Amino acid sequence: MYKATFRDFFKLEAAGGILLLLAAAVAMVLKNSPFGEIYEAFLDTPIHIGVGALEIDKPLLHWVNDGLMAVFFFMIGMEVKREILVGELSDLRQIILPVVAGLGGIIVPAAVFIVVVGGDPSTVRGWAVPTATDIAFALGVLALAGPGVPTALKLFLMTLAIIDDLGAIVIIALFYSSNLSPISLLVALVAITALAILAIRGEQRLTPYILAGLVLWIAVLKSGVHATLAGVVLGFFIPLGPTDVEDHDDSPLRHLIHVLHPWVAFAILPLFAFANAGVVLRGVSMGELLQGVPLAIALGLFVGKQLGVFGFAWIAIKTKCCPLPAQVNWGQLYGVAILTGVGFTMSLFIGSLAYPDSYILDSTRPYRLGIIAGSLLSGIVGFVVVRIFTPASGGNETDNDNFGPAG
Repeated sequence: MYKATFRDFFKLEAAGGILLLLAAAVAMVLKNSPFGEIYEAFLDTPIHIGVGALEIDKPLLHWVNDGLMAVFFFMIGMEVKREILVGELSDLRQIILPVVAGLGGIIVPAAVFIVVVGGDPSTVRGWAVPTATDIAFALGVLALAGPGVPTALKLFLMTLAIIDDLGAIVIIALFYSSNLSPISLLVALVAITALAILAIRGEQRLTPYILAGLVLWIAVLKSGVHATLAGVVLGFFIPLGPTDVEDHDDSPLRHLIHVLHPWVAFAILPLFAFANAGVVLRGVSMGELLQGVPLAIALGLFVGKQLGVFGFAWIAIKTKCCPLPAQVNWGQLYGVAILTGVGFTMSLFIGSLAYPDSYILDSTRPYRLGIIAGSLLSGIVGFVVVRIFTPASGGNETDNDNFGPAG
């Protein structure tokens, strides 16, 4: 059952990655065309919801980033819970390598960014931007490498991306929350308590969880902590049900993942990419892209990610903390390490937190181009490396100690 679930997940993420690229390309074309003002006006469309004294008044862009992305992080929370209980993260032997590699993929890119930008507090706050990995985009590129890609390599990338997402959640909570509201935090705590009581009682109906989660999202939105964290918390409380159940409909968590995943892959993430990837190219010189924040982000994604992921993984394997995944060779592992530099939607999301709109117009204006450049470079080079070291068909039997092509 789990293998079938993974295959479905991989197919969705691979197709979703292609749609992400198309959405970003359309956004950039529109932004730099005569329709650029219409594109901006669309994202600035005010949407107001109010009930009594409670009001939420934000432009469409913020509803996408704070609302729809909360649904994405809700998915992340449920995916992580499932993996911990019955998936790849349930076996300590299986998670040592992706955990170690994931840590390297956070530490080294952040260090590269800080070294490049220096100590300016106004720019260094974006240190977390190159630490992210876009799982949909990365898996999409890996899928294009052909049927010879070992399943273990796909699982390694997926598990590493989950670890990466957990790191992003912690980073957002600790470093990108400000002006906290004690009253809103108290309401959020009450909502979390309600979710905990539902879980302790063994409640299997989804409606009470969703209602408490909605209250939690509104409270977190008003608290100063980023609203997407409410989605993660809610995801952890959705009941899995019996671990031996194979029918999605008999497991609330599996049912929700099954229902939401296509919406997230084919609607929410592409819409986020469309709303955030539009960047003005007019007046942006090559020199502007080869210095400061854009350069730091591009190098962090393309150089920092591969050095961190592959370097930490190499140390863990050579010190015998964990083995190289079955039927995976060093060349394939290095190619996947490069692919983790595809930050794209997650990097854009963290970038929107690190650099508010008022600051984007200043010296970091092209920071999104740094993300796009670093992600595209990582995707292209990573694909080429994986393709070189992977047989054209079948035959995944490889010599793990050989850094040459598989076969």
